[in-house]
Amino acid sequence: MVDIAFGPELGRRPDLADNRKDYLEMVRRKRMYGGLLLVLFIALMSSGWMLADDRNAGGFWGGLHQVFDFPSEVLTEAWDKRPNLPALFSKHLPALIETLNIAAVATLIGAVAAMSLSLLATRGLARWPRLIPVFRRMMDALRAIPEIVIALVLIYILGGGPVPAVIAIALHTGGALGKLFSEVAENADLKPVEGLASVGANWSQRMWLGVIPQVAPNWLSYALLRFEINVRASAILGFVGEGGIGHDLKLAMQWGQGRYDQVVAIFLLLFLAIVVIDRVSDHYRHKLVKGH
Repeated sequence: MVDIAFGPELGRRPDLADNRKDYLEMVRRKRMYGGLLLVLFIALMSSGWMLADDRNAGGFWGGLHQVFDFPSEVLTEAWDKRPNLPALFSKHLPALIETLNIAAVATLIGAVAAMSLSLLATRGLARWPRLIPVFRRMMDALRAIPEIVIALVLIYILGGGPVPAVIAIALHTGGALGKLFSEVAENADLKPVEGLASVGANWSQRMWLGVIPQVAPNWLSYALLRFEINVRASAILGFVGEGGIGHDLKLAMQWGQGRYDQVVAIFLLLFLAIVVIDRVSDHYRHKLVKGH
């Protein structure tokens, strides 16, 4: 009689002992590799930490006990002058709006550029397949250069102000979102694209009607997430003369004692703005991706 439970041959049974042995061997191998990686990570961290400590001009360990002195001084002065905070909020609100405008415009420009670059760099969708590596390296270059480096170069060309900040953030955003957009587009269903091609649609029409409706929710989700990041980047660029609330924060910290209430007011204003943006964008990202 055929043993239908374990196979066509009578008396043939799987060797459970061998399976258990293979499983235990696999577990031991994973643990060994994990232990080696952990040891390597600790060694690299330790060597890097010692090198940084040797090159630290102020002496990290010697000044470690003073790490809370400056924050304590700032908070103490701000607490003593807490009645001034509402007026300081109103004073620095225009700078915050400028920061948000810089981030919004840069995100919009960068997202539009990322849409074009991603479609030109996506396998199966690119208009010129041979140029895919060129467009991918272009996005790599835009991502590799930090916004602050681009902004410092543009200051010498365009002078200080919000325009260099917008350009710097938009370039970096184009590279970062282009990579994410391309990965989303690679998972798009090609059947609508093939159907449009069969009736004579050109490349732009195939992308607009066959691909973008599929990827738009994820693209918008990534763009909203990038907007949050760009608000922080815009505030940081204010330290190099690009305007916005970061510039006000730099001036307040340079003056030192007597202006620490302004420092705290600016920090609170920026923190509250980022929290609100995070909650709103998180809500809409969830609706875009989940559909409810």
